[in-house]
Amino acid sequence: MEKIRVGILFGGMCSEREVSLNSGRNVYDNLDRERYEVLPLFMDGEGRLWLVPWQLVSQNTTVDLSERTEKEAKRIFYEDLPGHIDFAFICLHGKYGDDGCVQGLLELLGIPYTGSGVLASAVGMDKVLQQKILEEEGISVPRSLVVTGKEWAGDREGVAGRLEETFGYPLVTKPPREGSSVGVTIVRDRASLPSGMEEALAWDSAVLVEEFIEGTEFSAIVLEDGPPRVLSVTEILPQSAFFTYDDKYMPGRCRKFTPPRSMAKETVRRIEEEVLRAYRALGFRSYGRIDGFVTGDDRVLITDPNSSSGMAPSSFFFEQAAEAGLLPSMILTELIEASRKIHGRKKGPL
Repeated sequence: MEKIRVGILFGGMCSEREVSLNSGRNVYDNLDRERYEVLPLFMDGEGRLWLVPWQLVSQNTTVDLSERTEKEAKRIFYEDLPGHIDFAFICLHGKYGDDGCVQGLLELLGIPYTGSGVLASAVGMDKVLQQKILEEEGISVPRSLVVTGKEWAGDREGVAGRLEETFGYPLVTKPPREGSSVGVTIVRDRASLPSGMEEALAWDSAVLVEEFIEGTEFSAIVLEDGPPRVLSVTEILPQSAFFTYDDKYMPGRCRKFTPPRSMAKETVRRIEEEVLRAYRALGFRSYGRIDGFVTGDDRVLITDPNSSSGMAPSSFFFEQAAEAGLLPSMILTELIEASRKIHGRKKGPL
């Protein structure tokens, strides 16, 4: 059997490049070499693509890796990519990674890839648009308001009063188009509101302000290797006030239970139903990760749908695959083959 040439795209131009390096390294280590010829493709901070020797994949940071690319890696121009790979495994995260940009490029090059198409990937990165779509479908989401940077700069007292009247404290400020909890703050009083707003505005031109939700956080991976199905549900108990960047990626920073430890079976069933509704409503394909909360009065809220997932060893993707009885190499093969079938049936890039 002729092997399929799989290019692993990792690194990138955004705040999540180190997460991407960990994802790419783990996928590289676990792909089935009997089926696939694996090529690690590093995107540097300027958007240039490099075919790197496997020794560089183990580098500690993307800065370390970048320092060695000029001498030890081969520059690959995007127009030449079809001559090197048959399929792209996207481990890029955040802006220019899972927001539709790379997906559009791969569509133009005729290279199938993991994850959703151009439109759904863009929607998966825009929390404001997500909420509007989900609300239209009758799916419960947090109450929210959008404050532009111009509005905040022009009338801080007026904005603060409007937020207090709508939400009270605590409330949550976040950039609408970032991932991995980058720029997220729990604001507990008016005195700390400016720092929360400025933190979000450091990453985007507007701030998504949401109600603070008391409840139990969950995450669920959807795999579309046939009709979309939930692999499992993970209950999250972060050490911080919310599931922060460090909680997500630093070992031992939070406790995760797959399947949930404290949820009734009926609650888990309703989570799975809402997760699948959100996945379909947003047009996700091949796989996705849907996060949310179960509130004290047992409502299921969808708070953070993602058109892709982290691929580090301790990620929800591999934890839930293990619960479903799938080794890392097995779940990665299922994802690649499902993605190839989906892209083979597509009519257009969306």
